[in-house]
Amino acid sequence: MGLEQAANQTVQQDLAARIISITGRGVAWLTLFMVLLTFSIVVMRYGFNLGWIWLQEGVTYLHATVFMVAAAWAFQTDDHVRVDIFYRGNSPRYKSMVNLAGTLLFLVPFSLFLIIIGWNYVAASWETMEASREAGGLPLVFLLKSLILVLPALLLLQSWSTARSCIRQLGKDD
Repeated sequence: MGLEQAANQTVQQDLAARIISITGRGVAWLTLFMVLLTFSIVVMRYGFNLGWIWLQEGVTYLHATVFMVAAAWAFQTDDHVRVDIFYRGNSPRYKSMVNLAGTLLFLVPFSLFLIIIGWNYVAASWETMEASREAGGLPLVFLLKSLILVLPALLLLQSWSTARSCIRQLGKDD
């Protein structure tokens, strides 16, 4: 591989990692907003006997956004759930093999499956510009359902970055 091609691939991988990191860090701030909104809803409901469906649905939208958009970032930063019994005390080479196998055998097929089964579901929601079934609810259900495709797209982007990193680690001489 030529030096220019290697540099180009590194820039592409760095771009993928930056995209995941920026989106993850961005939606992580929504967690603070979600907590404040939930607190406000509770105070208004129990303190002033006031409540609006759209505010309650807003918390659901924020929660879904944080969970589905930040999942790839959690994978990137190794903050996802893992059974460490056979992983923790091993060499970087072994960890790279496990990460590569897990990414290629489980994460990539799962992400592709989500895209395949979610595509028509999300498209149908967009066709009708689906809104909340609740009176006074948010008219943005089609955007919420779009997260079903955003999650696997970001996971695939991170999978590509992770697989390349694992392959690079495996190619190193220990």
